[in-house]
Parts: sequence; C-alpha cells; structure tokens
Amino acid sequence: MLPYFSICALLIVTITLSPATAAPWNEKYATREYVYPPLWELAPENLLDFPVKGNKIVINAWNYQERLGMYKNLLKSSAKYFTAFGSQNIGNILWGLPSQHGWQFHTGRLADPSRATSCGYEDGDLLCISVRSWWSNINYYLAVIPFLAAVEAGLFGQLQYQIEILPPEEQRADFCYSVADCRSQVPNLMDEWKAYFEYLLSTEHKAVRPATFSSFQLDDALGLMWKAHTTSNAYAVPKFQDNLKYLSVPEENFGIDWATGVDFIAATYFSTDLPTVNSFQAFLPQRMLVEGDVPPFISDFSPQQNRVLLSLKVLSKANELTGGLLLKLWEKSMSTEAGREMGRKLIEGLVSGQKFDLVGIYNYLKEADLKASSFLRKSSSGIL
Repeated sequence: MLPYFSICALLIVTITLSPATAAPWNEKYATREYVYPPLWELAPENLLDFPVKGNKIVINAWNYQERLGMYKNLLKSSAKYFTAFGSQNIGNILWGLPSQHGWQFHTGRLADPSRATSCGYEDGDLLCISVRSWWSNINYYLAVIPFLAAVEAGLFGQLQYQIEILPPEEQRADFCYSVADCRSQVPNLMDEWKAYFEYLLSTEHKAVRPATFSSFQLDDALGLMWKAHTTSNAYAVPKFQDNLKYLSVPEENFGIDWATGVDFIAATYFSTDLPTVNSFQAFLPQRMLVEGDVPPFISDFSPQQNRVLLSLKVLSKANELTGGLLLKLWEKSMSTEAGREMGRKLIEGLVSGQKFDLVGIYNYLKEADLKASSFLRKSSSGIL
C-alpha cells in the first residue's frame, strides 16, 4: 500500500522540478499582444459564411478552417455574456477550445500520422484534418458536439436552416453529424454542453446593471463548461484508442498523459479565457514527439516545456498506480472554492517554476476531506 503522504507527494512534487525562474504570475498579462489560433481571421464568423445547400448549412469539420469557424461562431455568439470580463471578448472561457485546436494544427497533430495520405501536410492539403489523427478525433467531440449543443440550446437564435456536418472518408460510424444524430448517439454529451449554453442564456434577464448584458457567477459557468469538457473526453479517449498506433511511443504517452492532466485541471475550474490560455499554451510541446524524446532532456524544448511534459508523466503514472484514486482525492479536495483556488495555484506553479510549502499543501489536502483520506487508505490496500 502506498501511504497517503506519498500519494500526495507524487502529485505535489511535480511543482518543484526546477527553480523559480518566471516572473510573478500577474506580470504575464501586462503589455502583451494576444495570440489567436492560426488563420483565425479567415475562419467563418457567421453561420451563413458556410456553404448552404438546399435547406442545410453544410460544414466540413475535416477542414481546419471550417472546424475553427464553428469555434469562432460559438465565441462570437456568446461574447455578450462576457462583457464584464474584458474587452474584445478576451474573458470568454470558451477560448481554450479553439486555442487547443490551433495548437494541434500548428504542431502537425491534425495531419495524417500514418503518412498514407498527404492530409495536413504542406505538399498536400495543409488544411485537411485526418480521421487517423488521435488528436483530431478527440477534438471532434470538443468541437462538433459543443457547436450542435449550442444550436439545440438556441445560442444562435431561430435558424432558418438545419446544420449538417460532412462525414470523413473513414470511420464514419465513429461520429455523429447533426443535432438529431448526436442527440440519438451521444445524448449525455449533448446534455452536458447544452446545460452550459442554457446557463448562459438563462442569465440574460438577471442583469443588474444596464451596461451589463447578463449577470452570472463565473465559477458556476466554469464548472458547467469543465464538466462538459471532461464528459466529452471520457467518451472520446477510449473510443479512439486504436488511433494511438499511428503515433510514436513518446507522442502516444504524451497524449494519454495530457488527457489525464485535463481531468486534474478541470477539477480546479481553471479559467480558459484568452490571456490565461495564451500563457499556458506556450509551455506545450511545439512539435510532435518522436522516438528518442525523453523529458526533461529534449534539447529543442524549453525548460518549461520539458518540465510540463515530465510533470504530466509523473501525475499520470501516480494516478495509474493508485487505480485512479489520486484523481478522486484531488476532486474531493477541489469541492470548495478555497480548494479550487489552491489547485489553480498549484497548476500555475507547475509551469512558472514557483515553489510551494509542501508540508502546508499536504496538510491542506489531508484536512480538506478526511473521508476521502480514509477511503483512499482503505481502497488502495491490495492495489500496490
């Protein structure tokens, strides 16, 4: 059995893998230009910018620019709810989705990893999104499902056309292509994303100041958004396990570690506004991992990128060794606003190199939920 302190230490030690080298966190937002996903300005920003055939708006979700356009429409149509959180819609918490999509495109993670086609490569169709890409298939459930759920919730108002998503050339049965189709195939995913957009819509009449379109608790919105996000991941990650075979072993491991890391991040209700996403995404690997890449010794990665890769690996391995109990304990500890604030500080420290009082953090986690501690000690008996 792994002692309770050791389990917590496995999680927390990832924060102190290198000395503090970054500027104080608040300084990162000062005098900076925001980074938008590649080709953001060219992506369709209105639904009628997509092709209309008959009585349907037809969207090719296997084209980077058109999938990006779905995100752009979501950001634009929900902008009015976030006016109190910054100008130019930078406070919108949906920025994490298109930013991740843009990072995947920029780093070649949406291209055909088998190299059987030129999909996603400069010598072929650069904007093509390959159905053989593990990353692109996971992202489908974080793009098409939120988009269609928003349509169903009424975020875009009353539409005169139906929405149809074009299928890929392979694995057609692995996806859904309309509101009705997705409602039938993945009702739970549609419900979770619809609940987020319905929450935004429900706040319109609650505005307390004339200059504010709506009034809502950001913590509540983040909770609903992250619940929907993790529900999509929980469905898609095991569904596309076979696509991992096309990746190098280091890239495959990183993908699995990243998916695990998202669950820990989600529990803190981490803000995914544009400034925050910009700051964190700079520390993700800017190319596909290849054979021989071993963090923290990847020479063309920054110290922060190496540290994040190693931290994710340690975190994922610790969670695996405890049979998922580490995540359960973390989620219990994040069940209050104070707990989530501590969790967000831990994540910020992971990428910035700040050091924390390990004893103090351990005591906090231990006292946050004594029942979770007892459950962990009992349940982990015999696992390790």
